[in-house]
Amino acid sequence: MCGIVGVSNHKEAAKIAFLGLYALQHRGEEASGIASYDGKNFHLSKSQGLVADNFNEHTLKGLKGKIAIGHTRYSTTGSSNPKNIQPFLVTHKKKPIAVSHNGNLTNTEELYRRLEEEGSIFQTTMDSELVIHLLAKTKNGDLKGWLINSLSQLQGAFSLVLLIGDTLVGVRDPQGFRPLCLGKLGDAYILASESCALDSIKAQFIREIAPGEIILLKGGLAESFFLPHDPNKNKSYCIFENIYFARPDSNIFNDNVYQVRKRLGAELAREHPVQADFVMPIPDSGNYAALGYAQELNLPLEMGIVRHHYIGRTFIQPTQFLREFSVRIKLNPIGRVLEGKKIIVVEDSIVRGTTSRSRIEELRKAGAKEIHMRISCPPIRFPCFYGIDFPSRKELIASNKTVKEIADFIKVDSLEYLSLEGMLKVVKDSKDFCHACFNGEYPVSIPKNKSKYLLEGGQKK
Repeated sequence: MCGIVGVSNHKEAAKIAFLGLYALQHRGEEASGIASYDGKNFHLSKSQGLVADNFNEHTLKGLKGKIAIGHTRYSTTGSSNPKNIQPFLVTHKKKPIAVSHNGNLTNTEELYRRLEEEGSIFQTTMDSELVIHLLAKTKNGDLKGWLINSLSQLQGAFSLVLLIGDTLVGVRDPQGFRPLCLGKLGDAYILASESCALDSIKAQFIREIAPGEIILLKGGLAESFFLPHDPNKNKSYCIFENIYFARPDSNIFNDNVYQVRKRLGAELAREHPVQADFVMPIPDSGNYAALGYAQELNLPLEMGIVRHHYIGRTFIQPTQFLREFSVRIKLNPIGRVLEGKKIIVVEDSIVRGTTSRSRIEELRKAGAKEIHMRISCPPIRFPCFYGIDFPSRKELIASNKTVKEIADFIKVDSLEYLSLEGMLKVVKDSKDFCHACFNGEYPVSIPKNKSKYLLEGGQKK
């Protein structure tokens, strides 16, 4: 999962891109970068680390031009290596081409082999670089035909922002796995993964980029067309965006994330009520489901844990060591609230189970008498190949244990998950959501080599 942003026709495009990336920091914390073009030269600044740490007034001043794209990274293909930081930028026929990509391609290995045999030399180990090579290899004609011929070779999940000379291009794959929206700020157009990025710069939300759509933005003008696809085919919006990844103040997939999470919590309460002294969330991702759960059962809602806000998102840390370290210092239980109480803990999901186990242990130490855990999505039993970093079943606790065994492992008095039917009941156009991580029904063919490091000699799993 990554955050992408693009700015066209703004005199301070790089600064606007920075502010957009800052609002999208939750989508990736490993690295960030911005590329801009001033009509003659391209400029690039990228580094490992958080957006606020990587850019300052001096670096932003050097990113000249009225067009810019940005990226904040959460690696799903390729390791956490400086060479894999985006935007990825090259010069082709004396013009800059840069790409920022959110998602995962499923035909990476086939494209890589073919392009390498045709003479391509790769500089990174991420699937996003393939976009540049396809553009360079495909016969140039008019921009529209060039983009369609190049990008129609991609399979899987891809929301893209491209800088091609003085034109900003936004692309969303035909299944619409990852969100991408369009906004306007004066005479400038803005592309962003989520609408919260538009809100942060006071841009007007226009609409979501449609699945399969390519939009060209140049000099305050917009033109759009579509990749070849069947418009009657169901889409594949990622349900996990609503459950965990997207910010609650964002509007994605024709709905508001905050309201979806509340509805998930209310449905969870209807399916799995329990008597207790109060409901409490695991902050912050469980907050809104817990609110919906508590309101549905007319139970008090308490914040029994205080979050250390200078620690990043635990699940998207790149290694288990960092995840466990973050858990220990990220959340601190409030003993005087918890002591002697029967509590209902609401969490958005359980992926590996190790963080949940640590959190429950801390709640026990703080004096909780009974702990009943409720999860606002079904058990995650299958890997994702469309942009979420749980790529093998052995990493997923629900793939190897029953609900009772998971409850025993994390040491709760009871554990219940929202049903698949209940989850789909609360989202709009439920037929258009991908839920392969829950039931293994993949809407797009999955890769033969399932390793995150397939371009680094990773073995098939």
